[in-house]
Amino acid sequence: MTTPATQLAYQYVVLRCVPRVDREEFLNVGVVIYCEAAGFLDVSWRADRDRLRVLDPQLDVDQVCEALAFVEGVCAGDQRGGAAAGSPIGQRFGFLKAPRSTVLQPGPVHGGVTADPARQLENLRQKLVG
Repeated sequence: MTTPATQLAYQYVVLRCVPRVDREEFLNVGVVIYCEAAGFLDVSWRADRDRLRVLDPQLDVDQVCEALAFVEGVCAGDQRGGAAAGSPIGQRFGFLKAPRSTVLQPGPVHGGVTADPARQLENLRQKLVG
């Protein structure tokens, strides 16, 4: 008889590219997931250049990718994430989910339960970003 996997609570935000804040149009480009019980914080992203340029032909997609790499650094706690990366994991998620008026913005916080936060992150990215 097998025992059911432990279900762990998690929170996530979808990262949106908002090339022109005045138009309020966006494209989902990533997902950040935080599972306190597992000590897990990570991001999975995909920047589809063609789709992003439909929103704004002048968009610097490389700059969007650099911003997403910064998020990776914050999640990993390494130098790519600057000063924010040195904070405890819960504070790093708090930093990443905070609203901002930049090209890369977090959506609302959502939650769920999972036995495998890493697998859930990839499932969310495939479902919400593509």
